[in-house]
Amino acid sequence: MATSTHEDAHAASSLSTPPPEPSSTSTTNVSSNFDIISTYHTILRSSPHLTPPLAAISSLLHLLSHTPPSTTSETLSLLSHHSSLLIASVRNPIGLRAGTELFQRYTVSTLQQAAPPTPNKPDSATQDEDEEEEDGFRAVRERLLSSGRLFVERAAQARALIAETARRYVKPGATVLTAGRSRAVAAALDAAAEAGTAFRVVYVRSSSPPPSPSAPHDGRDRDEETMTMARRLRGKPGVEVALVRPESVAYCLGQVTAVMVGAEGVLENGGVVSAMGTLQLAVLARSARKPFYVLAESHKFVRLYPLGQYDLPVRQTVLEFEGGADHDGEAGAAEGGGGEQEEEEEEEEAAVDYTPPDLVTALVTEVGVLTPSAVSEELIKIWY
Repeated sequence: MATSTHEDAHAASSLSTPPPEPSSTSTTNVSSNFDIISTYHTILRSSPHLTPPLAAISSLLHLLSHTPPSTTSETLSLLSHHSSLLIASVRNPIGLRAGTELFQRYTVSTLQQAAPPTPNKPDSATQDEDEEEEDGFRAVRERLLSSGRLFVERAAQARALIAETARRYVKPGATVLTAGRSRAVAAALDAAAEAGTAFRVVYVRSSSPPPSPSAPHDGRDRDEETMTMARRLRGKPGVEVALVRPESVAYCLGQVTAVMVGAEGVLENGGVVSAMGTLQLAVLARSARKPFYVLAESHKFVRLYPLGQYDLPVRQTVLEFEGGADHDGEAGAAEGGGGEQEEEEEEEEAAVDYTPPDLVTALVTEVGVLTPSAVSEELIKIWY
């Protein structure tokens, strides 16, 4: 747990340092030259332990730092425009949507609280008064940036708080099944091991191939990261680890005490969006009457209420039927090289599914252990 805390604090501190103030140019010119997408991916590469929502917030902070003071309306429009650009640039925007919406809401609240009431200026208002108003808004923006960086620093420590709570669910002699590459789950298992608890872990390996060189990704091979976490846990006293394929999960559940997974997003109804296969784990856990715990930071809560599995705002192709007349194209595809295979790998790397709230036993967050129905209450606290 100490290692995770140190890494998170380092990632946060690297983002809390603001870039140099821009020269005196117009807001329009500076913002149009600012590449929010490149900034986001640079932050993820330089701070791999940062979650996508926090990387998105940090990108918006960099944006504000690179633009000169303007009006409240222009600031909110600037954030909205670049948030839309960032969300549209990825196949799975749920994490980015959680972060950008949270920061925009936080910005509105900060500006409303900090901005002084605007008096009715007489016709004889001088240029000095206009400059005074501009200085006042500059101070408000500085407060917003300072508070935003502080929020990122504190939010980056959420994983350690989750680990401290979740480790109590790992009892001596327990067997925990997990899948994916959740760093919150890894931190919780590390914390349990460091507390001297003897337990076993069943890691479900990824069935996805590594991403193709041309596919955009965060530089992490999902199965390799699972192997790395397994090797680290095996080196801890009292911890035994088994690696299994996805098709073996149902067979293994008879010896499992609990299932723990992470999430890319926690939706308004308490359901979760996570790596493809999470729904399958939840269904099997319910069938075997095993508790299914989701470990997630509260900044991943997002105002989405899907009507079903196929109602997510995610661009992915999981079902692709072939046959009949399409069969004639198979030979040509084989002769054409690996282009289509690379496309499939890219799609599979981005694939997620939706686990409804009735399959979730509890959500372990830095603000406490929540039932799925409590997520909407937490969102109400943030937004209203």
